[in-house]
Amino acid sequence: MSSTSSRPRTRKAPAERAAEIVAAATAIAREQGLSALTLRAVAERAGVASGLVAHYQPAMDDLVARVYADLVDEEVRDVERVVGAVADPAARLGALIDTLMDGGREELTVVWVEGWAMARRNDALARAVAAQMERWQTLVESIIEDGCRTGAFSTTEPGEVAWELIGMIDGLNAQSLARGTDTTRFAARTARAAEALVGARPGSVAVGS
Repeated sequence: MSSTSSRPRTRKAPAERAAEIVAAATAIAREQGLSALTLRAVAERAGVASGLVAHYQPAMDDLVARVYADLVDEEVRDVERVVGAVADPAARLGALIDTLMDGGREELTVVWVEGWAMARRNDALARAVAAQMERWQTLVESIIEDGCRTGAFSTTEPGEVAWELIGMIDGLNAQSLARGTDTTRFAARTARAAEALVGARPGSVAVGS
């Protein structure tokens, strides 16, 4: 004689269940990166059958893109709050560098690096990556443009300089992650390089405060 047992099944509203699945996928991405997002892994984390995940998320590519966009959106909003609380453009640029190179964003660095790589095979993710990169460009460029208006910076190419600075910070964060080193050790050097790029007075872009 055999018997089967199963845990009680709880009926939930579709919106609630869908949100739980996205939350489970987001938690996995934070801990293990975007590449860890598989149908089975998300189902296990959410505590549901794989078929239910497939029902709410028919395309894993779309779920990966959604998780990426949500995580990066959260990061951008956080940085916007930090720099928005500072009035002086040079100090604002210093706050940006300090925040992005504080050594506490390794999980998001993994998400960024994997997002760039995986976007080559995932059109939805490619669109999300492009949109979020444009947000960073807009944020950094606006700081530099403010500095130019006030006379704190003298560059005539705020857009190009913003791109260079973003590339520098992203590259150092990725290198530090790969090498297992502390990104904060490069913050002061990055600030000095940023001063040269934007045409600021030496020592005006302060970090580590």
